[in-house]
Amino acid sequence: MRVPLSWLREYVDLPATETGRDVQAKLISAGLEVETVEQLGDGLKGPLVVGQVLTIEELTEFKKPIRFCTVDVGQANGTGEPQELICGARNFQVGDKVVVVLPGAVLPGGFAIAARKTYGRTSHGMICSSNELGMGDDGTHGIIVLPPETEVGKDAIELLELVDEVLDIAVTANRGDCLSIRGVARETAIGYGLPLRDPALLDVPGPNAFGYPVQVSDPMGCDRFTARTVTGLSPEARSPIWLQRRLQKVGMRPISLAVDVTNYVMMELGQPLHAYDRNLVQGTIGVRRAQEGEKLVTLDGVERKLHAEDLVITDERGPIGLAGVMGGANTEIADLPQSRTDSTGGTPMDVENASTEVVIEAAHFDQVAIARTARRHKLSSEASRRFERGVDPAAAAAAAQRTVDLLVLLAGGTAEAGVTEVVAPSAPHTITVPADHPDKVAGVEYGRETVVRRLQQIGCDVYGQDELIVTVPSWRPDLLEPNDLAEEVIRLEGYENLPSTLPKPPSGRGLTHRQRLHRRVGRVLAGAGYVEAPNYPFVSEQVFDQLGLAADDPARRVVKLVNPLNDEEPALRTSLLPGLLGALRRNDGRGSHDLALFETGLVFQPREEQRVAGHLPVDRRPTDEEIAALDAVLPEQPRHVAVVLAGALEQAGWWGKGRPADWADAVETARAVAREAGAELVVRAGQYGPWHPGRCAELAITVDGAERVIGHAGELHPRVLKALGLPGRTCAMELDLDALEQVGDGTPQAPSISTFPVATQDVALVVDKPVPAAEVEAALRDGAGELLEGIRLFDVYVNDEQLGDGKKSLAYALRFRAGDRTLTVDEASAARDAAVALAGERTGAVLRG
Repeated sequence: MRVPLSWLREYVDLPATETGRDVQAKLISAGLEVETVEQLGDGLKGPLVVGQVLTIEELTEFKKPIRFCTVDVGQANGTGEPQELICGARNFQVGDKVVVVLPGAVLPGGFAIAARKTYGRTSHGMICSSNELGMGDDGTHGIIVLPPETEVGKDAIELLELVDEVLDIAVTANRGDCLSIRGVARETAIGYGLPLRDPALLDVPGPNAFGYPVQVSDPMGCDRFTARTVTGLSPEARSPIWLQRRLQKVGMRPISLAVDVTNYVMMELGQPLHAYDRNLVQGTIGVRRAQEGEKLVTLDGVERKLHAEDLVITDERGPIGLAGVMGGANTEIADLPQSRTDSTGGTPMDVENASTEVVIEAAHFDQVAIARTARRHKLSSEASRRFERGVDPAAAAAAAQRTVDLLVLLAGGTAEAGVTEVVAPSAPHTITVPADHPDKVAGVEYGRETVVRRLQQIGCDVYGQDELIVTVPSWRPDLLEPNDLAEEVIRLEGYENLPSTLPKPPSGRGLTHRQRLHRRVGRVLAGAGYVEAPNYPFVSEQVFDQLGLAADDPARRVVKLVNPLNDEEPALRTSLLPGLLGALRRNDGRGSHDLALFETGLVFQPREEQRVAGHLPVDRRPTDEEIAALDAVLPEQPRHVAVVLAGALEQAGWWGKGRPADWADAVETARAVAREAGAELVVRAGQYGPWHPGRCAELAITVDGAERVIGHAGELHPRVLKALGLPGRTCAMELDLDALEQVGDGTPQAPSISTFPVATQDVALVVDKPVPAAEVEAALRDGAGELLEGIRLFDVYVNDEQLGDGKKSLAYALRFRAGDRTLTVDEASAARDAAVALAGERTGAVLRG
């Protein structure tokens, strides 16, 4: 919201010495976000005067049209002689009043004006456009043509109000009242402790039976509709300069008188309005929901197919406007544009068809309905921005009266006596709040008098002593409960005055075990070459089909958000893989093909019984029972860790050929995470969802004697790669980190260094191809006993001619060591033989050869 300081001063008697920066500081202290203060006319220096075009000579010998003009500027040039000027614009003619800048002046941006020879003539200054003066777009795309009654030689800087300060305020969604000069003026008056001249305090005639007929069929969508009629508008009337300039300063383009007046009142009072050509409206004006499939051509010329939830304005033919968003083209005001000639300097615009009778609409529509309509049609307007943030319903009649008064004043119209006002009965919102409630919220003792005074300043009616009964003003629909009132008191007293108290945690606690594990895992993965890629915890349910999850997979049960940031991702994630794979796809698409990404984060698993959470108290610390009850309603949120890999794991170079990432790297990453947690991970062949059935490892832990699967690792299925647009041979791993912490031993283990030598024994075992190497390794480890220090699979060999059909050879290196002596060959061989025997008993393995 752009707020000119000159306009603000009309309603608040600010001290003459107050600048825009001073007002900015006051408003920021009151909780408004004033982003910038724009200095209009900064560096502008005259003489800048009004001139009248006397002659125009067309210079045709150049590639583009050039005009040599003489302009009467009165005594502004010191001689009274006509000023000779060169100009390339064509939207003016002899007799027009224009803005002339004379030599010695400086325009915004430091552009100094001097007499100079150009196109074979000398130009003593120039004729100005609105862009050259920093005025913004006036719709003409050419020279400023002033009204005929403008005095020649008058100072144009003062006439056009070129020097001003404009505050640019980022209005939050709950402060719709501040999308108006009236609302900002109220906040300014409170900040300075000055009275407010409320522009909405007008004498408004009561409704009668002579007004334009209106029928509201949906009082929930439209609880107030005011209609006024003005006739006898002059078709040649134009918006005065002061009105055009105020619209330009707030960021709007002047269009025509009737439209400019409705826009002006909207910016002044915050009430959107619409003007209909009464001769084009057929019958009663109605308000209803659209019928599915109805069509409407809006003022922007686009034909829109309406939805059954859209609120529309109608007449006997059907929809004539999208309520609260944009009017329809079939009742558009046909007004004379601000420039009385067209942009090519041709003949004056036709005024015969200009509207002379208008019906003014000032209504109050449902916030949610307007917001959804605007988003549904991708049609955000100044009106919809205000309705969806909350408009003062009590201001509708005053806004209609203000519009009527301006049209009568500026266009010579006549206000008809008929006044239509359709109002759905409603009571003002009342809140009961303890007088000391703001004190408890802020931790500051304000006292009853301060609380009452601040609430009355924002427009509340306050009664009572210890228990206050507060009636909320109509322009503050965001005040719904006691905490909202407490926030008003706190912000007006100054957030900067709240005491700052640093928390005092008990000494010696530091990070929890869970936090330390989380950090250690991150460091281990980063050290292994992975890059952390945090993602938003939102997913679409379609991604589960792309991942190939079964219809009854628990991961498909999701927690859905009531108000998601993105309608395409309305659910909370049950796995980290969708976000990580999306990040991998984006990076691969941008040319980074060798990728290793990881993420640790929460996943969300809904509880079997769905319950609604209660409100925790704010005047005291919640009890353990209240916190436990809240936790019991929330979804379970275990922390997972996941990685994805694609491309080369080791780059090729002079040192070697390099190698691509494969499923074994994903499995080894899972083992590294388990080692960091101090947990023993069971790795065996598995089959699940997005992983390739022949290259998928199932990851399990032992809890209370029973195995529990906590994740999977391996290469993703080609169908998943195609569905998600991923590079070939992409691998992934995901583990339940909280489950690892539960069974892990977090006690730091110092490495043991033996002074005795190691004894190495190699064995090659032949087993059936389906037998997992992990089962053979587990049998060897159990059979070798305490002397076994380490075991490593170093070769897998398959040859049907030598080994037999369906057989494979697994070669292991066994390391034996005793802590108190040097092992003999017989001891090492005995331990090896025991390991082979148990492997043969469990898996059918036999020594090769």
